[in-house]
Amino acid sequence: MLKLLENWLRAFANETADKTLSRLIKDQYIENLFEMIPATKKVNIINLVELAMRASGGKPIARPLGSHIHFSPWEELLFNPIHLFRLPVPDQAQIDTKVTIGPKAGKPLELSIPILIAGMSFGGALSKSAKIALAKAATWAGTATNTGEAGLLKEERQEAHLLIGQYNRGGWLNSPDLYKQLDAIEIQLGQGAQGSTHQKTKASNIGEDYREVFRLEEGEDAVIHSRLSQVESKEDFVSLVRQLKSETPVPVGLKIAASHHLEKELEIALAAGVDFITLDGAEGGTHGGSPTLQDDVGLPTLFAIARGAEFLRSKQVKGEVSLIAAGGLITPGQMLKALALGADAVYIGTAAIMALISEQIVESVPFEPPTSLVVYTGKATDSLDIEKAATNLFNFLNVSTLEMQQVAESLGKFALSEIDKSDLCALDPFLAKAIGVDFGYVAPTRQEDFFAGLMVAGGKNEDVYLQPLH
Repeated sequence: MLKLLENWLRAFANETADKTLSRLIKDQYIENLFEMIPATKKVNIINLVELAMRASGGKPIARPLGSHIHFSPWEELLFNPIHLFRLPVPDQAQIDTKVTIGPKAGKPLELSIPILIAGMSFGGALSKSAKIALAKAATWAGTATNTGEAGLLKEERQEAHLLIGQYNRGGWLNSPDLYKQLDAIEIQLGQGAQGSTHQKTKASNIGEDYREVFRLEEGEDAVIHSRLSQVESKEDFVSLVRQLKSETPVPVGLKIAASHHLEKELEIALAAGVDFITLDGAEGGTHGGSPTLQDDVGLPTLFAIARGAEFLRSKQVKGEVSLIAAGGLITPGQMLKALALGADAVYIGTAAIMALISEQIVESVPFEPPTSLVVYTGKATDSLDIEKAATNLFNFLNVSTLEMQQVAESLGKFALSEIDKSDLCALDPFLAKAIGVDFGYVAPTRQEDFFAGLMVAGGKNEDVYLQPLH
């Protein structure tokens, strides 16, 4: 009986395959399902589905977690281990991972590791359970978490030993009774995934706990405006920073979406006397933003940090005004490269969420996406185990720091803060020139001659010399 069934299945599969291949070969493209293959190669499957979503819904679509495009060429940078001319760190030595944010503030933010949890708001983005888990993990790791553009969630404040709060364009954390409870204040004027575009959460998606934290009336939408209501000029921003610094001893900083206008923005920030600057690159994540804002707006994180750090050096405030890198930093290697380029610390958002849910992904898939475990409107938020989630994120933070320490040992650096651009080389000459690191294919003693030759070749229109190697 089994043999007969096996023979029948083989015959059925063979006949089906024959007919399918025959149809693919004989049918013209206009009536051939194979048409989808070149179509999706031309449009790509992501663009195709999003095109259909726009056509079906008739409004901008909200894509979670930011752009899928890898703008920053982190893989084109490599660290330079040492052996003889300078010795590696001895086995028994401890690599220092501590960092101070806002060293000139009355009460600087002292962190055990240079990895912070990025601003992801309660309600507008995450569930209460997710925010509590993030705060717990940050506390265990000796670092800070961030409120995002929200009000003050008392459970988050209770669990977070160090809490950075965003003075935001919605106005929900902008009163003294709230921001005086924070360990640092981050004035949020924009983010990598959405620029400075306004956003709105409809009242129909706002629950009672959300309304309470945001101090909203029943039926009132939650609106993040394109600008702070009291900031209508550069002078207004300067006045705001000085007001906040006069009212509280904690560091007061600025968060913006990185852009090609970077230096102009930072000039005003320094004039205002900020204690730290957060640059959110084009790879930054979000709970839901339009693909055009995510894919076509901003400056990649790698270049933003290199330029921001260089600007602070040129103004002789590097080491006084802290620089925090944000936007698409996923691996410990990427985080450490951001530090080497001049960041004092890094924010992680998407990576933190993925680490948070990790093994609990089985609670949502295959019927719901993993984000349904943590987003405020998710269908599986009640399934998130807070303690397990916090433990998983703590493990990720701890292991990431350990891996960064391993690299530091091989570089001969006794502290992560000692790692700089001299510890990097680039595999692309244009990247090397842009960010000020050595081109790895040419000896350090020949760098100037090589780039001088590159410029001469460019003047002669010898394009072969101008093509990036990767």
